[in-house]
Amino acid sequence: MSQFKSTDRYIASRDLEVAVNAAVTLQRPLLVKGEPGTGKTVLAHEIAKALGHPLIEWHVKSTTKAQQGLYEYDAVSRLRDGQLGDARVHDISNYIVRGKLWDAFESDEQVVVLIDEIDKADIEFPNDLLLELDRMQFFVYETRRTVVAKKRPIVLITSNNEKELPDAFLRRCFFHYIRFPDRETMEKIVQSHYPNIKEELARDALTVFFKVRDVPGLKKKPATSELLDWLKLLMFEDLSPEVLRAREPHVVIPPLHGALLKNEQDVHLFERIAFLNRRGA
Repeated sequence: MSQFKSTDRYIASRDLEVAVNAAVTLQRPLLVKGEPGTGKTVLAHEIAKALGHPLIEWHVKSTTKAQQGLYEYDAVSRLRDGQLGDARVHDISNYIVRGKLWDAFESDEQVVVLIDEIDKADIEFPNDLLLELDRMQFFVYETRRTVVAKKRPIVLITSNNEKELPDAFLRRCFFHYIRFPDRETMEKIVQSHYPNIKEELARDALTVFFKVRDVPGLKKKPATSELLDWLKLLMFEDLSPEVLRAREPHVVIPPLHGALLKNEQDVHLFERIAFLNRRGA
């Protein structure tokens, strides 16, 4: 059986590799938490690629209900077809809309299922999926049919910690927290995405990046995805490393900061720091 490992394009820690393979072995959902932008969603793509399985993605919103992952009964369409005299109306199965989990259960080959940002939904959402994820089956009341998974899917669930998840749900998952990469790991990540980046630019940009993250009072610390976007812009603009190095003695607002700072409070914070630094110079 294939094992998940770090690749040239996705730098995973040893702990993350162990967590993924343990969840697969135990046949339990893998619950992954971590800062936004630390690669939780991309992880599902990498698992599917590494193990050679198709990927089914279910991106959760605040209005998403657990039932939608199983199926929905389109009563409105059936009523309309009944009024129009459509013969389809006599078979209720014509109005059952399959959800992402149904598609996964019915697949002839094992698939990877991503349930992305589960903490966005109502607090009851995880509890409403307990039985289905545990037994890998569910009952369709309208057609009196039980849908059973042909091959147990590999389930990856991500959370940004916006709200606490129920204990009963947590007990059924294998948990892993993706810690923010240290500088050495981040250097490998940058190299994997931009193998042709100038060494000086990468080094000085990382110095600025980690200084920005260390500023007290930041509402939204820039994460890996923001760093990669910022580096792409620095390379496109062909900025000299000296432009970044000139900012090293004091923390001031970095060039092309819109890729790193994502709200006006953080921009104002850096503007105040820059003003105080100029006064103190």
